[in-house]
Amino acid sequence: MRQSGRLRIAQVAPLYESVPPKLYGGTERVVCYLTEELVAQGHRVTLFASGDSVTSAELVPGCAHALRLYEKYEDKTVPYILMLDRLLKRASDFDVIHFHTDNIHFLLSRYCRLPSITSLHGRLDLEGLPALHRCFRDIPVVSISYSQRKPLPDANWVGNVYHGLPLRPLKRDGGQGGYLAFLGRICPEKRLDRAIRIAQAVGMPLRIAAKVDRVDRAYFESTIQPLLGQPGIEYIGEIDEAQKADFLADAYAYLFPIGWPEPFGLTMIEAMRCGTPVVAFNCGSVPEVMVEGVTGFVVSNEEDAVGAVRRCGSFDRVACHDAFLDRFTSARMADEYVALYEQIVRQHKAIKPAPSWEAAIPPGDLVSPLDA
Repeated sequence: MRQSGRLRIAQVAPLYESVPPKLYGGTERVVCYLTEELVAQGHRVTLFASGDSVTSAELVPGCAHALRLYEKYEDKTVPYILMLDRLLKRASDFDVIHFHTDNIHFLLSRYCRLPSITSLHGRLDLEGLPALHRCFRDIPVVSISYSQRKPLPDANWVGNVYHGLPLRPLKRDGGQGGYLAFLGRICPEKRLDRAIRIAQAVGMPLRIAAKVDRVDRAYFESTIQPLLGQPGIEYIGEIDEAQKADFLADAYAYLFPIGWPEPFGLTMIEAMRCGTPVVAFNCGSVPEVMVEGVTGFVVSNEEDAVGAVRRCGSFDRVACHDAFLDRFTSARMADEYVALYEQIVRQHKAIKPAPSWEAAIPPGDLVSPLDA
């Protein structure tokens, strides 16, 4: 039995990266911040994630190593099946289960009547998703921006929770590096080519801290790599969390020149936390996340972006940091999720209990060679 006001929560993370990621990673980083904040608030949290994750919660590994940096797993569905099996065997231990694993668990949640919510972290304008969410209208889902919801009006939206980050002191001499920054992934939709042209147009160096996934290797080699040898363009590769803080804080401005319906854009609020102005293209969640003239500038084209960068010289970095504190802390994120958890718990108590599926599960846990 749980203590009054304290919940028994399962957080179910993707296995692509560890929690937190060793280098680049968005969803798993958010899961880390949420989990740590929930533990700090006194909730009993169990994290289902890769075995190389580091957490204050109880860790239940779905596989020994995160999938992206460990090439051993040829069939990457196997670790997810094993993780969901372990979750199901312990389902009665939890008041609520919070999935961050897209839709792989929908059948499990429905037919075992699990008290759960699912945060949808990715783009939703994909073929087949409208039909899927019409079919699973009973599965409660949470958006990370209102813009993200537009392709799926029939989904069972129960809340919208913006991402949040832990507090960090503002670097008082921020922006002294004199460069523009680009952070994240090198892929067609992130439009690094735009960032390079903007930097060249304003005559400022551009530092690029980004990864190249295997699926984007051909694009990188054909389109981006030829641009990296130009004067002032510095590609430094992936960086970790400690390096990211100084990288963003020392930048004159952060460029977010996306060309796709970004569901949230974690790097925007990472820059805001450092007081660094963001020059972001008006796509997806950008107008929701940005406060025009306070956290940076929302632009529609490269010409406008060049003008916005030139206006960043008189930018108030303290006001930018304060705007982050008002809207995007991990404490605020956790509070909003706890309110949703409480709602799910109340609703679950009011419905008819599920069939006795636990009796059909064999005793003991499945031992997998993937965990060796």
